[in-house]
Amino acid sequence: MNEKNILSIINIEADKKTNTPMFLDSVSAGFPSPATDYMENKLDLNEYLVKHPAATFIVKANGPSMIEAGILSGDLLIVDRSVTPKNDNIVIASVFGDLTVKKLRKKGSALFLVSANNAYSSIEVREEMECFIWGVVTYVIHKAITK
Repeated sequence: MNEKNILSIINIEADKKTNTPMFLDSVSAGFPSPATDYMENKLDLNEYLVKHPAATFIVKANGPSMIEAGILSGDLLIVDRSVTPKNDNIVIASVFGDLTVKKLRKKGSALFLVSANNAYSSIEVREEMECFIWGVVTYVIHKAITK
């Protein structure tokens, strides 16, 4: 398989707290609203993004095969290995030892790893293949686009 979608894997440390200031009000995605000058409390992103610390990893996506699913090259993917994969979940799969991010799709008795970019073909998982689902993507983190 010539497509490498994962650059690195970062382990979540369950005992490490990272508190980030959290504003009391939410930000409007429509018309602007008055801002508050104070913060409600601190938010631990691990607490918010990670349900199962021992089974959760962060992987960095590489390549454009999932752009229509909102996953861009360089995005950080929060992956929970304890979640049972279901149809239409975005998963990290190991195919012949290479990790890739794809949408899991079942059609009848056939199983496919589907790209979210028409320039990339789907992978039909066959019995003779060395393939397993490594984990389910639970969150995607990407930088805001700036010019």
